[in-house]
Amino acid sequence: MLRKLLKHEFRATGRIMLPMYLVLLVTAIGSNLAGRGMLDRPSRILNILAVLIVIAFASAICGVLLMSFALMIQRFYKNLLQDEGYLMFTLPVSVHQHIWSKLIVAAVWFAVTILAIIAASLIVAYDVGFLREMLDFFRYFFEGLQKLKISEALNGTVYLVEFAVLMFLSLAAFSLQFYAALAAGHSRANHKMVWSVVWFFGFQFVLQMAMSSIFVMLDKLGVSNFLNIIDWNPSVTAAIHVGLLMAIGCVIVYGAIFYAVTTFFLKKHLNLE
Repeated sequence: MLRKLLKHEFRATGRIMLPMYLVLLVTAIGSNLAGRGMLDRPSRILNILAVLIVIAFASAICGVLLMSFALMIQRFYKNLLQDEGYLMFTLPVSVHQHIWSKLIVAAVWFAVTILAIIAASLIVAYDVGFLREMLDFFRYFFEGLQKLKISEALNGTVYLVEFAVLMFLSLAAFSLQFYAALAAGHSRANHKMVWSVVWFFGFQFVLQMAMSSIFVMLDKLGVSNFLNIIDWNPSVTAAIHVGLLMAIGCVIVYGAIFYAVTTFFLKKHLNLE
């Protein structure tokens, strides 16, 4: 059933995000042409038109970023917390599946948005010299890969997997902050959005206080002294793996807190009236 929810979510959100990416692509091409063929012309009209095209490209970047963020909130709010919620919660689908469908789709669109902005920026910067430099970079890069040892190649692959997992979990945790606040705010009978905002800042305050207290407690327990005593000197490879895994663990704990809050309010205290 999760697959069907994901299919429905991607269809509903794709109708909005794909045209936005198309606009971003068109304005990127226009900015490239404007920068190379219009800004240096003596015609004032062409100069003004080139500036407007560049502004349109910058606006498209902002629009894509804002839309991916707004869509992440809007789909959760409209689909589960408004009138559609009556229908959605009658489906043979668990609350967990509802949340995960929203999280996966939101994380995917965030990731695609970042890649689209990078691609659009490369298009704007494109010229013959830039293309030659990019081809040289990729040639040297693949030549370097061929010289790697098996252990080095394996570690590099694991780095990429760990980084991808960290990025996905970070995007999901980012979304869960807002889902938890919306779910908690809609447990109230009146002024639900106002209460959602209050809950959001309340969660942030409590978490900041909790993290500060944990650091103070660890310092009092002498954790830093213990680490100095054991005199652990890892290799660069091990240090990177440990750092990525620790970051993943922290993001999991952070996201799990908001996930638990979201599921609790959706299951026990959701008020759709």
